[in-house]
Order: sequence, then structure tokens, then C-alpha cells
Amino acid sequence: MKVNRRYSIKTQIMLMFLLIMMGTILIFLIFNEFFLQKFYLRDKEKQLGEIYTDINEAASSGSITSESFSSVLQKSAGRGNIGILVLDAESRTITSYSTNPGILMKRLYDNMFDMNQQISSSEAGKMEEGSSDSGQVDNQKSLESDEESSEGSMPGDFVTYILEILMKNDHYTLQTVLDRSTASRYMELWGTLDNGYLFLLRSPLESIQDAASIANRFFLYTAVIALAIGLTAALTMSRRITRPILELTAVSDRMNQLDFSAKYSGHDRTEVGQLGSNINELSSTLEKTISELKDANARLEEDIRKKEQIDDMRKEFLSNVTHELKTPIALIQGYAEGLEDCVNDDPESRDYYASVIVDEAGKMNSMVQKLLSLNHLEFGGETVNMEHFDLVGLLAHCLETEKKLVEEKQAVVTMNPAPGEKEMMVWSDSFLLEEVFTNYFSNACHHVEVDGTERGRIEIRLLEEAEKNRVRVSVFNTGKPIPAESIPRIWEKFYKVDKARTRAYGGSGIGLSIVKAIMELLREQYGVINRENGVEFWFTVRTRNEAMETAPEPEPQDRLSDLLNLQETGQSENDRSVV
Repeated sequence: MKVNRRYSIKTQIMLMFLLIMMGTILIFLIFNEFFLQKFYLRDKEKQLGEIYTDINEAASSGSITSESFSSVLQKSAGRGNIGILVLDAESRTITSYSTNPGILMKRLYDNMFDMNQQISSSEAGKMEEGSSDSGQVDNQKSLESDEESSEGSMPGDFVTYILEILMKNDHYTLQTVLDRSTASRYMELWGTLDNGYLFLLRSPLESIQDAASIANRFFLYTAVIALAIGLTAALTMSRRITRPILELTAVSDRMNQLDFSAKYSGHDRTEVGQLGSNINELSSTLEKTISELKDANARLEEDIRKKEQIDDMRKEFLSNVTHELKTPIALIQGYAEGLEDCVNDDPESRDYYASVIVDEAGKMNSMVQKLLSLNHLEFGGETVNMEHFDLVGLLAHCLETEKKLVEEKQAVVTMNPAPGEKEMMVWSDSFLLEEVFTNYFSNACHHVEVDGTERGRIEIRLLEEAEKNRVRVSVFNTGKPIPAESIPRIWEKFYKVDKARTRAYGGSGIGLSIVKAIMELLREQYGVINRENGVEFWFTVRTRNEAMETAPEPEPQDRLSDLLNLQETGQSENDRSVV
């Protein structure tokens, strides 16, 4: 059963690739959304911790005010956007890196004296949203606040809320705060150094949020480009992968129609290539096997057909023999019973009864002999004895033996070339050829009729056909032509065109069947032609000692397909020939 294909492999590869790519992109977006900020916060904590360590070591060694350390500290602060403030025990500034040192100072005091306020995460979120909605007014306030802070003064509404304390120990506290004036979040690390100095490290977290947002947008843009490039590459690769599969599909479709000429022509060194090679081998094996099966099936059908033909022939033979023997047996029985009952006592009547019995017994004997000869020929019991002899002399001898029959019919017999006029050397079995000619000639004698006011004529002609290496022998007799519907059947056993006339001269309807069997055994041609004033039977004899041509054994049945119309020069449309 042929499967109705809904989706091609190429389409499935494209859909699978698209789903994998989109799933991967979605997973990355989810990870970025939920984990990128946390990753940045952990990285910011690490930066603050490293700067704290550097400052603590420098303060302990006394190099905190050196130019080399100041350069390193300034570089670290600039890279991480970190504000740094270090005060001694008298609140004097030891080092400071910030655009707003006053804010750092206030934030350090607020942390030390616990002047911060607490706020929940939801309130902080509302405050941040409100700050973003306030537009340019809040921005202007922020700018003014920054200007005031840069001058060292504190804004009146500068309030900071603690959002979360991330870490706290005896030396420092790590926390996140919200600046109410700018609605911005910061991460702060404050406490005391080992030498008693106070310090504050402060870094805005808004840059982390912006970086995460930018990273997400950039990843989304690059993902779209990568998806387009990937789809193009997937389409190209899917075509490359499916091309040999489609070729194999076409080959299998043709194999399904028993067309094994199609072969896979790819040279892939993959599993598909191996599959194509196996399909080619399978196609060749199937072609050979099916061919052998067809041959075996044809031989089997031929054997069955021949067996059926033999059975039909056997039935027909028994029917014909029964019919042919019925009449002479009945006559013999009747006349024998008449003799037994002494129906007529005079010698003349007894002689007549006896002659009828002898005549009918002779006809039966002749028919049986002919049947035995025909059976011998048809079933391969006859051996062909090829010899070189003069055909004219053979036919002249046959005419001499049939002289009495010619005299009874008062027919005029002519032969061209005449006996003794020339020789025509041929290669054949003289005994079988004599049987063919005798049947033709006796048949002509029995059917010859008066031609106009003259006596009946029988003409024997020998015509050399040099281009075919043959001599064509024809026996013509004047008389009625053979009915067209009877011509195909005259070679059948027991067939008689005119049963009453055939019975009158004792014909059995087997003679022409013997001719047919002999001619096919010799691989020669034969036939019959209706002339305007009579009938002509003919056969051919080879003039060279050629090897017997290989030909199929003659079928023991009537072969209507072997009956061909033969048109010769000067013939009428009714002239017909059996070959």
C-alpha cells in the first residue's frame, strides 16, 4: 500500500531546526531576564571586595597616600564606576574618588549613626516607577541636586532607604540602598579598616540594569540574524541530505512498477549511499529472479497448454478414428452376416460380398498404417536421413508407380522439366519426400476434373529458387477450387472437404496431415493455392547441404496463425496458400 506523504523530510528538518533555534533563544532570554542582573550584582560585590582588600592592605602598610596606589585605585574606581571615600579617626579625608564627595561623606555618617530608613521592595518599585513618570521635572531636580552636591552642600530632600543588607561582619557592611531624590539604587560597602580608618565604597546599580537590558536587546537582534542565517544553512543542508533520499524514492517507485532499469547514481559515503548501493543490488537480484520466474512460468504454461492440447488431440483422435472405422466395420459385418446367412447362393453374389469385405478391410488397414506413420512423425519417432539425389528422377519414379491410377482417371499428366531432360540435385530424405509427393499426386488424381472439352490435366513443375537455395515443387490439377473456409483445416487429421467424394475413392483425410508433419520435420515450406481452373499444392526442397535450422517443434494442433495468404503474379484474389 502506497503511503500518502504529508510532510517531506526537508520540511521536517527545517521545522526541527526552527524549533531548536527558537527554544534556545527563548531559554537564553529567560536566563538573561532572571539571572543576568544577579550575575552582575555578584560581579559588583566581587569588585567592591577586591577594592576593599587593596585599600585595607595599603592603609596597613602606609602606602594609601602614595601616588602609585592612588593611580591603581583611581583606575579600579573608574572601571567599576565606584565612588571611594577614606577618612581618618579625626574625619579627615585620606583619599576620595567621586564626583559628589559630599554625598559620600553624608552616606558614611548616616550608615555609622544608623540614620537610614527601611523600605519594602514593592514600595521601592513604585517609587522607581513614579520617578520614571515624573519626566523632565525630576531630571531637572536631580541635576540641581547634583550641582549642589558637587559644591559640597546637601540637598534638603536627600533621603536614602536601605533595601537589603547583603553581608555584615565586624569590619564592614555590604548593602543595597535607594536614593529617593534620583530614585536610583546603589550598592554600598562601608566600615573600618584594620588601622582604624573609616571607608565607604559606593557604586550605582542603574548601570547594571541598563547593561542587562542592552545585553538582552543585543542578544535578541543577534538571535534574529543567527536564526535567518541558520534557516538558510538548514535549507541548504536539508536539500543536500534529501536529494539522495528523493532519488532513492524515485528508484523505489519505479521498482514498485517492476521497472528495474532505474539505478541509484549517487556516490555518498554515508548510510544513504550504502542504502542506495543495497537498493541497486536488490533491483538487479529482483530483476534476475523475476525474469527467471517469468521464464519458468512461461514454460509451465506452455507445458500445461501442450498437455491440454494433447488431451484434446487424444479425444479428437479417438472420436475421428471411431467415426472412420464405424462405416467399414458396419459394412464388413453386414456383408459377412449375409454370407453367413446365405442371402445369395450364386457364386457371383458371394464373390461380390467377399470383394466388399476385402475392399473395406484394405481401407481400414491403409488408414491404420497412415495413422501409425503420422503418430511416428509427430512424436519424433522418425529419423531424417539427409542424402544427395536427383529430384527429377525421384518424381519420375513416383509417376511410374502411380501410372495405373492416372489411366483410371484418364488424366493428362505433364512434368516440367520432363524426366531425363535435366537433373536437379537436392539434399533431403528421399523416402519422406517421396511420401509427400505421392500424397499430393494421389490427391490430385482423385480430384482432377475435365477442363472444358479436354480431359483433366495434372501439371508437375519444378522451379529453382537460387536466392533461397531451394527447388519449389508444385502439383496442379484441374477441377473445383477448395472452399476458402476449408483451406485452414485441410491439414487437420480426418478433415474432408467433400466427405461423400472422399469416401467414394477410399480417402481417410490423413494424407495431408502426413505431408504437414513431414515438411515440418524437414524444416521446409508447403502450401496450397486456389487457381482459376483448379488447385495447386506445393512444397520446397533445399539444394545445399545446410545444417538443419533450429526451429520450434511443431505444435500438435491446428495453427490458424500459420495460415497466410500468398499472392503470386497472375493469381486471382481467391488464390490462397498455407505455409
